[in-house]
Amino acid sequence: MKAMILAAGLGTRLRPLTNDRPKALVEVAGRTLLDITISRLRAFGIREVIINVHHFADMVVDYLKKNNNFGMRIEVSREDVLLDTGGGLKKAAWFFLEDSSPDQPFILHNVDVISTIDLDSMVQFHKERKALATLAVQARETSRYLLFDEHLRLAGRLSGQNGQSEFVLPSRQLQIQALAFSGIHLISPRLLSMITEDGAFSIIASYMRLAGQEENILCFRADEYSWRDLGRPESIALAEKDFRDKVL
Repeated sequence: MKAMILAAGLGTRLRPLTNDRPKALVEVAGRTLLDITISRLRAFGIREVIINVHHFADMVVDYLKKNNNFGMRIEVSREDVLLDTGGGLKKAAWFFLEDSSPDQPFILHNVDVISTIDLDSMVQFHKERKALATLAVQARETSRYLLFDEHLRLAGRLSGQNGQSEFVLPSRQLQIQALAFSGIHLISPRLLSMITEDGAFSIIASYMRLAGQEENILCFRADEYSWRDLGRPESIALAEKDFRDKVL
């Protein structure tokens, strides 16, 4: 099984910590976010990873070399222009299409999230339901919600400052749930040929379009697991406490 770590962002919310380094090399409890993410993926048996880079890209490359790629096969996808999550995945698609197992899903993981989400359970859920993509979600407060129906299918999202509903499935669904996405995806390689968007775009835009075409874009409820977004400096201190308390 393979994975992609999304690490190309400017890390503007983490400034001043990212004034002289990429967010992937910001440290929590003496370890970089990239080290934490790679180690977590390794714990689930993943040995092949591609990482997209842009901001201080050479620092990430040098860090990987210094650590002997953590004993894994690690490829780097350089982005001269930031491509966002969808564009970044599309550029790195070759990495997942070089195999002859079109049914073997891969993980797409933000470098600035830390969690205890059970990836094995998520993979089992994804395969049992023959999902095109599965998104780890939780019932928590967020500024952007995704909407899912009673069958856990992506049905829309809340967008704009007023939280206006945008549906891609009929809004007559009786049990719409507004849930927070956790930055961890499981994706079937066959989705890659369905990405028609170009340039810089969010993969959520592709999910929304495909869900509207009745493709199987599902959510995996991860409410029982610990999760933290490391997007802001104040979150670093909270995550360090989580590590001390063995919450993460």
